[in-house]
Amino acid sequence: MMSWGQFGLQDANSPVMEELVFLHDFINMILIFIISFVGYIMLSMVNNKYLSMNLLESQVVECVWTIIPAIILIQIAMPSLLLLYMLDESIDSTLTLKVLGHQWYWSYEYTDFWSITDTLQVEFDSYMIPTGELEASMFRLLEVDNRTVIPFNVHVRMLITSADVLHAWTVPSFGVKADAVPGRLNQVKFIGQRPGIFFGQCSEICGANHSFMPIVMEVIGSSSFLSWMVCAGE
Repeated sequence: MMSWGQFGLQDANSPVMEELVFLHDFINMILIFIISFVGYIMLSMVNNKYLSMNLLESQVVECVWTIIPAIILIQIAMPSLLLLYMLDESIDSTLTLKVLGHQWYWSYEYTDFWSITDTLQVEFDSYMIPTGELEASMFRLLEVDNRTVIPFNVHVRMLITSADVLHAWTVPSFGVKADAVPGRLNQVKFIGQRPGIFFGQCSEICGANHSFMPIVMEVIGSSSFLSWMVCAGE
């Protein structure tokens, strides 16, 4: 979710995004410690007129400032690799949506329900609402005419491709970003942990109106989602 004047990452709404935020904070904590420590050492060396050149050329000191950075890098690499494998983990999804990028809007298809009945075919285009048509509660350059609705606490798979040029389907709150490439099918998986409205945008330079193809995901309860599917398919 978003709020005016927000600084930093958006609030996480999936397990993957929570882990990404934890990793981001952990690495920043290490960086602040390194910068503070190195800055303190540099100031101490500048102000210390009794500094010995033999100390700076000592083999012990050389070993210390080689081993400690190596340990720090390992501490950063281990959670990074674990998270990388978590992102690539393949799990059977409960709901699959197809996403098609166009210049300059998104198309969505809920094909999981097509086998139930030929009349329940939910597919639509999602265009940005122009500034002149916005209501008081809408975000400029982010609101769309047709929101993408998904149930929360359900494992969702998005199959992403493009009809013309390169696009990128990105929703920061879910921690997902995938290129929409013509002739190629990419996928992302996530779980919306709580209801709400979450925003994203195309993250690939795709032409003159690249900044005018937002993404809006509305996460609702399962029963409300099924009711919406019936109404949308009529």
